[in-house]
Amino acid sequence: MRARQAKKGGWPISVKDEISRDWSDHYWWSADGVRLHARVYDGPEEAAAAPPILCMPGLARNVRDFEDLAPHVARHRRTIVIEFRGRGESAFAKDPMTYVPLTYVQDVVPLLDELGIDRFATIGTSLGGLVSMLMAASMAGRLAGAVLNDVGPELEKAGLERIRDYIGAGGSQPTWVHAARAFAELNGAIYPGYGIHDWLRLTKRTHRLTPEGRIVTDYDKQIAAPLRLAGDEQGIDLWPAYRALGDVPVLILRGALSDILAAGAARKMADALPNARLVEVPGVGHAPTLDEAEARAAIDAWMAELPAA
Repeated sequence: MRARQAKKGGWPISVKDEISRDWSDHYWWSADGVRLHARVYDGPEEAAAAPPILCMPGLARNVRDFEDLAPHVARHRRTIVIEFRGRGESAFAKDPMTYVPLTYVQDVVPLLDELGIDRFATIGTSLGGLVSMLMAASMAGRLAGAVLNDVGPELEKAGLERIRDYIGAGGSQPTWVHAARAFAELNGAIYPGYGIHDWLRLTKRTHRLTPEGRIVTDYDKQIAAPLRLAGDEQGIDLWPAYRALGDVPVLILRGALSDILAAGAARKMADALPNARLVEVPGVGHAPTLDEAEARAAIDAWMAELPAA
């Protein structure tokens, strides 16, 4: 498989964009030879000793998922936005069956080593939240806190089936407006209050412009391969991984319209850990973009609880 062309956001970089961007690109190699990408936001000097925050996107998403949130978080501490293999500027996997959460955990380890990061907090949307829980289980004592965005140890079968139905499918569109309209038709029930400008913003986060001038989703379609072979996720007990978060600050965000994280499961999560807090984001499904006022306020309160060193 081939690596991505390095384009900011999947469309040509203007001189203004290049000058005003507030992150640096970092590339590293996985154990199996896949070149991976992250955006690194330095954060304030006075917070240099504080555990940094790793932002990890959802299944079909990339670093642009955090293009608004990451600069906000970086006002308080160093922020690293991960781009999982097969997404954005990270290369495609040689073996599509490595598109699984345990591999993503293993991919992050050399990045932490290269950047000299021992302890860290995470903000994970959907898949990124699953990776956070697995990190807690496999990296004892290293997580200083976690935001789990519309995900947990119990996932709704109907929502998982919906994701399986569309992931890896779809062709190309001739313009951004065409792509936004197609994306809205697919996801209208998730963001029922969105207008065309909202859909354009979200489409430019999730799609890219090809050299041929077509608009396509910005991920390797083979990320769907493990999902097609998956059995019943309800048979996988993720509660031990969730409980491994222990007494660190945990923020559980749930889209009020979510078909992935049920309200009862979210409440059960909040009750299971001593420092877990549940916040429901109104008017959206799976998953909140984290640009919503309710989500942003909850994340600010969570950051205030993180250790300073």
